[in-house]
Amino acid sequence: MGYENIRFPKGSKFLVTGSAGFIGSNLVEAILNLGYQVRGLDNYSTGKKENVEQFVSNSNYEFMEGDIREFSTCLEACEGVDYVLHQAAWGSVPRSIEMPLLYEEINIKGSLNMMEAARQSGVKKFVYASSSSVYGDEPNLPKKEGREGNVLSPYALTKKVNEEYGRLYTKLYGLDTYGLRYFNVFGRRQDPNGVYAAVIPKFIKQLLDDESPTINGDGKQSRDFTYIENVIEANLKACQASEASAGKAYNIAYGGREHLMDIYDELCKALGKNIVPIFGPERNGDIKHSNADISEAKKHLQYCPQYNFTDGLKIAIEWYKQVLV
Repeated sequence: MGYENIRFPKGSKFLVTGSAGFIGSNLVEAILNLGYQVRGLDNYSTGKKENVEQFVSNSNYEFMEGDIREFSTCLEACEGVDYVLHQAAWGSVPRSIEMPLLYEEINIKGSLNMMEAARQSGVKKFVYASSSSVYGDEPNLPKKEGREGNVLSPYALTKKVNEEYGRLYTKLYGLDTYGLRYFNVFGRRQDPNGVYAAVIPKFIKQLLDDESPTINGDGKQSRDFTYIENVIEANLKACQASEASAGKAYNIAYGGREHLMDIYDELCKALGKNIVPIFGPERNGDIKHSNADISEAKKHLQYCPQYNFTDGLKIAIEWYKQVLV
């Protein structure tokens, strides 16, 4: 891990929004393991109770059920908190195209509520989840901060707006904000079920069930898949970043590039399966290729990802085999 030696002042308290989700629950676990206090906030709209049940007995853990669309809830959640790790959002590009109004409410209004509540509560650092989708139709690789194209989905637009609010809250109000542009995060607790499930857990589950997964497009699209431990490191190191680095967004990835068909073949090999996939149409709003330049995060956040794609995938496969078989 790249964060086991990170230390914060004694008695530090963290708020993790979206704490019952995939990334949020992993952040809660990591912070508790480091010995600090965590308040989790979630309304279970996409998060799962089983993701946080294991923390209930921990005296450093407090759970608050609530909705970030309610400003009073956000204020209550930020009370007495030093660091906010804002992960609460609705993901999925295709779903955002179907439900743009809901994405506006949750991802934009909800995030603005959280920033304002953090500002009023005197929070030291506000770290929030952004996305590689903000690069839109910008064709060059690797993706580099400051070189963005036109966004291709309501989801991407919500993340772009979050970044603009983050910039303004640092400039106008002095709230140290740090946006983390996640590149295709994967790992334990990522939900394999549903039409909007992420590709790696979905493929693993379908292969374990001897089903033929559907690959959207020709399978030649590429992604910078990022193991969850790297994302935990980035969040915690952002909480220790200098004020001079605030008000910006940073690429959070490993810096690699994997093609979808290669991943599918690797999963088949690892699971001992020989199943021919189904090829479907390309998904509207999807980016064809994604690969991150992580030099800014290394420089300003001291981010140093420890897990490459291959190592992370091995660990993820073993976890899913235990919970799905």
